[in-house]
Amino acid sequence: MTTDKQASMAALYHETFRDIKEGEIVKGKVAAVHEKEVVVDIGFKSEGFVGIEEFRNVENLQVGSEIEILIESIEDDEGRLVLSHQKAEKLQGWMKLGDTINEGDNVEGRVIKPVKGGFIVDVYGIEAFLPMSLSAFRGVATDEIMATKYTFQVAKLNKLRRNIILSRREVVQKEREVVRDKLWNELQKNQRRVGVVKGITDFGAFIDLGGVDGLLHITDMSWTRINHPSEVVSIGDKVEVLILDFDRENSKVSLGLKQISENPWTDIYEKYPTGTKTKGKVVNVMPYGVFVEVQRGIEGLLHSSEITWQKKLVNPQEMFKVGDEIEVQIINVDKDSKRISLSMKQLEDNPWLEVEKHYTVNSKVKGKVRGFTDYGAFVELESGLEGMIHISDMSWTRKINHPQDVFEKGQEVEVIVLAVDAANRKINLGFKQLQPNPWPQIAEKYPVDKELEAEVVLNSNFGVFVKLENDIEALVYSSEIDKEQAAALKPGDKLKVKIIKVDVEQMKIGVSARP
Repeated sequence: MTTDKQASMAALYHETFRDIKEGEIVKGKVAAVHEKEVVVDIGFKSEGFVGIEEFRNVENLQVGSEIEILIESIEDDEGRLVLSHQKAEKLQGWMKLGDTINEGDNVEGRVIKPVKGGFIVDVYGIEAFLPMSLSAFRGVATDEIMATKYTFQVAKLNKLRRNIILSRREVVQKEREVVRDKLWNELQKNQRRVGVVKGITDFGAFIDLGGVDGLLHITDMSWTRINHPSEVVSIGDKVEVLILDFDRENSKVSLGLKQISENPWTDIYEKYPTGTKTKGKVVNVMPYGVFVEVQRGIEGLLHSSEITWQKKLVNPQEMFKVGDEIEVQIINVDKDSKRISLSMKQLEDNPWLEVEKHYTVNSKVKGKVRGFTDYGAFVELESGLEGMIHISDMSWTRKINHPQDVFEKGQEVEVIVLAVDAANRKINLGFKQLQPNPWPQIAEKYPVDKELEAEVVLNSNFGVFVKLENDIEALVYSSEIDKEQAAALKPGDKLKVKIIKVDVEQMKIGVSARP
């Protein structure tokens, strides 16, 4: 009786606890989850233990869940069954790789951690190495990398050493080629596409259309004139562009941005007939004139000669700044060249039409010195017109080398009108004429053969200038002085001279320094 009972118990034991072998992969059920280990029941006489660190997603472990386990040892030093979930995954992974995967094949994997020189990737439960140089992850955050499943290419595979190196770069290149081929097949002229600005140069911007780059030339960015592409687009901008032309063989795509909107020059003659008065905004100031935007996409040039009726050359950069609102008149429109000529002075009455009535010859007028040239000084008169005092009309007797020696900019002066030329917009003014001509009296004071002591003013190649008295100078001709004596003279030296010529009409005195 006892023998039958023992046999029955032995049979039940063998049914409940099957034979197991070390190195075998078996299925087990999670019996408990502790802080440092997971208890697994594999149907053996005792339960086994797996370190908690072997599970990537501990939060997904549930009591009763079925997992695959590698039996490392049936009994360790403490008599416990030693199991490994991680090694089971790796062994199964390598078994799968050994059967189906070769170098050059694609595999699915997930980056589990960054390491020196690259990343560790989980592929079928085994750890593979992805070098940084083959990752194609430049500029991508590590958190984003680890949150995404990727396709990789097996770059190197050593099954004996259980070593695998992956590449993401080749997969990305092939994916781009597929996208690029698809895009080339879809491209059509006059087609609208959305792209991203990836580069800017002086002549345009390069737009990534999603695998194919196109050039948006500066001339196709805006109907209005721009100085640099950065005024319209910035790197990273999403822009809608028009396919103007493309050449697949040479990988060239020409894009347009301004063509998305209506050409504002289409009805320009109707909008701005000659003589139209309009307001605009200064968008650029150059030495020769001002560019004025009269409406979005339409600019005209206000040339410096059309700013004022005055004869003088004005400097637009001193009168205007970008953003100024000004009123102008349309004086010419050229649709083909996309040019509009503007004027400010045409908004005012032309003061030159009746200038001869207001400025009669020999009349005295007042004005303000506005500028200089080598040969004279410009004077702005009360009417806004401008006249000029020639250097020869500044003094009866003094030799003027520079107009600034007589006048200062901004100085209020009284002058006499010498001549008016309305056709050429010229008014000649005189300053010395305010005083009587002193030369008849000078001729009487300095008769020929009179001897006197003079002061050297200037030593030149053609003679020596000397001062007889304040503002009265004479010239010692080079033939009338010893060369060695002339060479030694300097301003301020005293020199004995004799009057040899007095020319009242030319207002000149000639003297000699010879004994």
